[in-house]
Amino acid sequence: MDSFHSLLKSCAAKHGHLCPGQVVGVRMAILGCRLIGMDQPKRLDQIKKLLVYVEMDRCTADAVAHVTGVKLGRRSLKFVDYGIMAATFMNLDTGDSYRVLSTEEARDLAQVYAPEFATTSERQITAYKRMPESVLFRVQKVRVKIDEFDLPGPTRRKVACSRCGQIIRDAREIIIQGNPVCKPCTDQSYFTHARDITWQDMGWSPCRKDKSFSTQSAHDPAGSSMNTK
Repeated sequence: MDSFHSLLKSCAAKHGHLCPGQVVGVRMAILGCRLIGMDQPKRLDQIKKLLVYVEMDRCTADAVAHVTGVKLGRRSLKFVDYGIMAATFMNLDTGDSYRVLSTEEARDLAQVYAPEFATTSERQITAYKRMPESVLFRVQKVRVKIDEFDLPGPTRRKVACSRCGQIIRDAREIIIQGNPVCKPCTDQSYFTHARDITWQDMGWSPCRKDKSFSTQSAHDPAGSSMNTK
C-alpha cells in the first residue's frame, strides 16, 4: 500500500479538498486493511476478497473508498445509513471482520495534539495526522452475516414487480399477499408522485453523427411543463 501522505494527497485531489474527515478516512482504511491482512487492497486478487461497510455519507466515506478501491458497482462497497463515523472491513476469504470507529475524544484532543493552529479545521487536520491509532479509533472484532444476494458477482435472481412490471434484482422485492412488489410501488420509497415524462433530445445517443440539440423543454405525457419539485 502507498504511504499515508501519498494516499492523503491523491484522496484530497479526487475528493476536491483536504479536510479532517479525509485524514480520518485514510487512516481508518489503512488500519482496517491491515487488520484483515490486505496490504494491496486495489490489487485484483485482494479486491475480490474485500467488502467494506461505511456507516456515514461524509468525506470520510470517500476517503475509505479511495484507499481500498471498493465501489458500489463492484458490490464491494456497502452503505448502511447509521450516521456513525465508522466502517467495517471484511476479508471474504478468511471471514475476519473489524469495525473501526472514529472516537469523539479525538475531536476534543485536537487542541492538545496541534495547539499551534488557530483554525479548527487546520488544528484537526494536523492533530488527526499526529494522533496514535489508539486515540483516534476504537476497533471491534465483529461478525458480518452475508446474504448470497449481497455478494459481489453477477445478478443471482431477477423477478418482475407484480404491480408495475419493473425488474427487481437480487431479492430486493417485498412480498405482499404472495406477490413480489418493488419498493417504489410501496410506501417504503424515498420519492413520491412519480410520473413518466418526455425530455429534451430524448432521441439522441452518443453514437449519432448528428450532434445537434433542440431547445424543446421537457414535458409530462399530459403536456404540462415538468415540475422539478
